[in-house]
Amino acid sequence: MKILTGKPIPRRTFLRGAGATVALPFLEAMLPARRAGSATSVSTSLERTRLVAIEMVHGAAGSTKWGATQNFWAPAATGRDFDLTPTAMSSLEPFRDYLTIVSDTDVENAEASTPPEIGGDHFRSSAVFLTQAHPRQTESSDVHVGTSMDQIYAQRFGQDTPIPSIQLCIENVDQGGGCAYGYSCVYTDTVSWASPTEPLPMIRDPRAAFDLLFGAGGTPEERAARRRTSKSVLDFVLGEVDRLNQELDPVDRRRMDQYLSNIREIERRIQKVEERNLSALKDDTRELKAAPAGVPDSFDEHVKLMFDLQALAFEGDMTRVFSFKMGRDASGRVYPESGVDKPFHPASHHGDKEKNIEEFSRINRYHVGLIPYFLSKLASIQEGEKTLLDKTMVIYGSPMGDPNVHNHKRCPLFIAGGANGKLEGGLHLRAKPGTPMANVMLSLMHMLGLEDVTSLGNSTEPFSFSA
Repeated sequence: MKILTGKPIPRRTFLRGAGATVALPFLEAMLPARRAGSATSVSTSLERTRLVAIEMVHGAAGSTKWGATQNFWAPAATGRDFDLTPTAMSSLEPFRDYLTIVSDTDVENAEASTPPEIGGDHFRSSAVFLTQAHPRQTESSDVHVGTSMDQIYAQRFGQDTPIPSIQLCIENVDQGGGCAYGYSCVYTDTVSWASPTEPLPMIRDPRAAFDLLFGAGGTPEERAARRRTSKSVLDFVLGEVDRLNQELDPVDRRRMDQYLSNIREIERRIQKVEERNLSALKDDTRELKAAPAGVPDSFDEHVKLMFDLQALAFEGDMTRVFSFKMGRDASGRVYPESGVDKPFHPASHHGDKEKNIEEFSRINRYHVGLIPYFLSKLASIQEGEKTLLDKTMVIYGSPMGDPNVHNHKRCPLFIAGGANGKLEGGLHLRAKPGTPMANVMLSLMHMLGLEDVTSLGNSTEPFSFSA
């Protein structure tokens, strides 16, 4: 890093040392931009919308006939005067002004289109969520679905960041070959497709995501050697930090100190998880025995770590695009924090019994209840005159509706964040029957600056976000 006294710090400045690379957060010292190149870089980082696309599998209790009458997913009222209390989204009430709910859209391309595809919904649905395209039924390498909307955005507007996009997941998604009903496992293992034939791998291990973001050693061997020293990635850039601080005013120094403290805190949490899991493996007490050491046994802890990494990546402008797969179809995981002791997949097959549907709604509520943690984190990070929550579009939904019958009608979907002023928030819109979710995705792409994209999957027209 080279500091030029009296001149603005370029947005693309990195602290480097011994395999570690730490991007800077936005600093006032980057303004005013006296040089054309710096002006362009800073302007782009301030104005470009961040995108997070989160998929949760198995639909929602509110997509059932009885669950809809109980408003287990969508509020009863549309417009702005809606009550979130009975819904799975009740925890989002503090972020109501940043919340846009779109109810009752369908994901037709996740349905079976030929008799051999019947029954395979769990093994093709995830591939449809962001592509809105129908997957080719195959267990071989000739997979084909569509380019996902997150990747269309990353390919257009993510090339000026160090990492165009990052794909994260919570469940095990490293199964190869065929899964079931003639479908390759890759269809259920990822939601991001760089092209119709190019699925992108997803990162499950927070340690791997941390090392990707902060360049903690150029090779696995270097990373392992660094961890054996018990040093922080920040220990390798302390000299650079000291030199930078000489150029910063007190406000920027405090901002840098908070940013670096957050990096170190996340690193410590990952180290503690690894130590705990390695010890549990020796004692044969670990729940997720086959998972990497950096993966917490706790779903709650795992999701929050991944959210923290996303927020840090946005703050340093390392990437502007994340896809996040919070579940895996047909998972037998139990979520004790939800108050339901049934495994996820069996709970989703509720048999259309009211008691079982209500239990499944509690699992939905628990999953959505983790989102405010992320929104709070984004709201706490100031970038220029706005927060990252003002500048981010968070899409949360499922390509399945009622999991008991594996249908893809009235699928759950909401969008959070201000999207740089493109989303007003505080709004519940109910789609007309038969409206493709692809229409909503197409409109969201237009809000992201992809106005020239005329279709996605089976879209028929852009969806109107007017109240």
